[in-house]
Amino acid sequence: MYIPPAFKDDDIESIRATIRAARLASLVTATSEGPVATPLPLVLDESEGQHGVLYGHVAKANPQWKLPPIGDALAIFGGPDAYVTPSWYATKQETEKVVPTWNYIAVHAYGPVEFFHEPERLLEAVTRLTNRHEGVRAKPWAVSDAPADFIAAQLRGIVGVRIPVVRFEGKRKMSQNRPEADRIGVAAGLAASENAGDREVAALIPTPI
Repeated sequence: MYIPPAFKDDDIESIRATIRAARLASLVTATSEGPVATPLPLVLDESEGQHGVLYGHVAKANPQWKLPPIGDALAIFGGPDAYVTPSWYATKQETEKVVPTWNYIAVHAYGPVEFFHEPERLLEAVTRLTNRHEGVRAKPWAVSDAPADFIAAQLRGIVGVRIPVVRFEGKRKMSQNRPEADRIGVAAGLAASENAGDREVAALIPTPI
């Protein structure tokens, strides 16, 4: 990922927070048949390994797990993002030398991918992922709520994914490269948007308190 110095995020807690907040990731592997990508939820076990281990699963009918990967796999996580119009820049009034851009947060995680089939491991991975997303609900659903034979049949239709992370790349592009007056204008413009995602980005732009 191209990361200019102003946008580099190498804070591990910030990177982990982006991964935890992401509802969907993209798993990318290079193969002899070209790159293959699958959108899927992934959960990071922060206690395992040096940088943590990502777990998830793909459908057994998905050909990605059958194609031997070349090198490390890449898991892509996206955070809040928003379009930025030049109309919000104070600089526009001064020079007109401005163009549109996009503010966003992204994390790339790299590591060797393992695809596994053992029922016990699959159940653990599915349970971990389910608990991660159901835990915020008032009445969370649990894998154990469904009949055991039904769950066993469902597990036969998936393949587990395990990626021990060897390195992260974090990018946080939130108008840090703009003058203070421009950042204030962008934050105000996004805060006034009817789009909840725009307002989320507004709160992340560095402006004077």
